[in-house]
Amino acid sequence: MLRAVEFERPRSVKIGCAQKGAFFIGGLEYNPPARGGWNIVHTGMLIPEAHQIFACAQGCLRGVILTAAEMNAHDRMSWISVSENDMFDGSLESDVVDGVCDILERLDKKPRAILLYLSCIHLFAGCDFGAIIDELRGRYPDVDFTDCYMTPTMRTTVTPDVKMRTQLYSLLRKMPLDKKSVSILGNDMYPDTESELFEILKNGGFVIRDIHFCKTYDEYLDMAKSGYNITTRPTAKAGGEILSDRLGAEHIYIPAAFDFDEIENNYKLLCERLGAEKPDLSKYRKKAETMLKKAQNIIGDTPIAIDFLAVARQFQLARLLLEYGFNVKYIIADTLNFEEEREFDFLAKNYPDIEIYSSVNVNMLGIADEPHKKVLSIGQKGAFYFASDFFVNLVSGNGLYGYKGIEQLAEMMSEAFENPKDRKAVLKLKGHTCESCLV
Repeated sequence: MLRAVEFERPRSVKIGCAQKGAFFIGGLEYNPPARGGWNIVHTGMLIPEAHQIFACAQGCLRGVILTAAEMNAHDRMSWISVSENDMFDGSLESDVVDGVCDILERLDKKPRAILLYLSCIHLFAGCDFGAIIDELRGRYPDVDFTDCYMTPTMRTTVTPDVKMRTQLYSLLRKMPLDKKSVSILGNDMYPDTESELFEILKNGGFVIRDIHFCKTYDEYLDMAKSGYNITTRPTAKAGGEILSDRLGAEHIYIPAAFDFDEIENNYKLLCERLGAEKPDLSKYRKKAETMLKKAQNIIGDTPIAIDFLAVARQFQLARLLLEYGFNVKYIIADTLNFEEEREFDFLAKNYPDIEIYSSVNVNMLGIADEPHKKVLSIGQKGAFYFASDFFVNLVSGNGLYGYKGIEQLAEMMSEAFENPKDRKAVLKLKGHTCESCLV
């Protein structure tokens, strides 16, 4: 006889007791209304003169259509609705081909590229995506097609975020390489061109390319000329490796860090690989340290929450802030990025009472309605969960990098502490830094 088995699904765990890897048992999830994070629609929109087509069930279509509409880009998206009959009558592939062709014939102007997204239902049914793309390329040789995926079922393997950052550059074609040029890959936000990273590249005489700098599709294609591809985000690393291998360029991974020694080593590696002179960066480090101390004097012992939506390395940031006297009490994360294993072990040993909260556990529902003391949150999910108008509106690092990034983050923390925001007005905007029709 079957009987119900109940198990506890706590919404938080002290870091001293947390297991490395996944901190919480999977199950029913809750998605808080902190909507500034980027998704595959926002990422695909970065390719200029491209058009996105989503083929999926109507329930899934609602979210992606609203994303495009809210960012005033609905003219750059179309969709094909998949019905239950499509799964059984043998027309799954042909319906997608026919739908794409109908969309292209209706557009006033053919786009330079089509990003075609299939969904998990197609993968479950064994859809031949390669045959679809080949057929479309044959019918429209003047349009570039690439395969993209809206498959949340892949989150425990190759996540949609990682896959999208790979496909974002899949349209680049092999070209003669220029060893005095670099492409920076995988940024959600416009990069900080005043950082020491850009100073090194500019002083070395390198042409710098980033998808955010591209105004036309041809400028996007020119990214294939770069002799070096730089990635700074863990979710972009795989895409950088794949692209570099395909085009014959060199890949340099220098992840955004909050550890001064790692920052220094990243720049040392970069200069060695580029054959560039490494400048004296001590002034940048000193300025970052000064701004951290200034921010700590302002913020004092106010509890701080850090969430994964804000930065890729929450545990490393927590360690940095603790070392400068800040009172980090909460980290919102569901898994450990093993690049941060050293920081995790340090925090577990020296600050075992730091609480790790789940970002999606259904038991987080209602936490925002509980009474809370003043919390300064770094990130939007922390602002929502702890009902705090004192928050740094940081998403995906906001393009910050290196010592200059730490300096700017410290300034943002001070500003957030002294000037509370209307969190409800801010958190409702989808895709931080994207134009929004809700403003």
